[in-house]
Amino acid sequence: MIHVGALPGTPHNQSSVKEIVKKAVSEANLYQNAGIDAIMIENMHDIPYLNKEVDHEITAAMAVIANEIRRNISIPLGIQILAGANKQALAVAHANDLDFIRAEGFVFSHIADEGLMNSCAGELLRYRKLIGAEKIKIFTDIKKKHSSHAITSDVSLLETAKAAEFFLSDGIIITGNRTGEAVEPADLAGLKSALKSPILIGSGITADNIETYWHQADVFIIGSHFKYDGKWTNDVDIERIKTFMSKVKNLRQ
Repeated sequence: MIHVGALPGTPHNQSSVKEIVKKAVSEANLYQNAGIDAIMIENMHDIPYLNKEVDHEITAAMAVIANEIRRNISIPLGIQILAGANKQALAVAHANDLDFIRAEGFVFSHIADEGLMNSCAGELLRYRKLIGAEKIKIFTDIKKKHSSHAITSDVSLLETAKAAEFFLSDGIIITGNRTGEAVEPADLAGLKSALKSPILIGSGITADNIETYWHQADVFIIGSHFKYDGKWTNDVDIERIKTFMSKVKNLRQ
């Protein structure tokens, strides 16, 4: 995960789009050269986020960033636009020949930091069909981090995953309670055998715990762990990436 710099109009923005692009492309090249399998970009620094809508300057900036990274790397590339701006992410992905998006609020409802977020599956998949973007995968968070799930407390994680799969999710993302927090291994028990869809772990994976989760998921989304001191706000630490990828190489063998 590349956390692009704070974009125009957001409270923490201090850099021009050109400067943000330059840093994002540099990180993308670093990740590709280190052997990472795929990259995703995300506007993590745009706090506080809007609820399922972003203004035009954000979509435009993410499109420019995505275009420049796509031109510089050959590995799969995806995008997430916070918070839950899934149609905008899909539009950017389609315009720049990206491979996937990460979508929040795909099935059921939850209370996020930004407020109530309702299901978007029907609308989002119809939009994908409308613009001819069926080749773009939509990986979907369920029971996602930074959220309250009291209104669906009677729906288990497995039932939620099955609902997302029934609603044509291309992959199910499981997270801990917050950014950088690991998933409880017990929460993953039985998911892989019960689902046909790929399982992605979306937070908390490190070089120290990757072995624990290796056979419980198909994909690992990593952002915080690859930064200095494991903090998502810091710059990328190449030594952390090398250590992690060495561990992955051994596990693959």
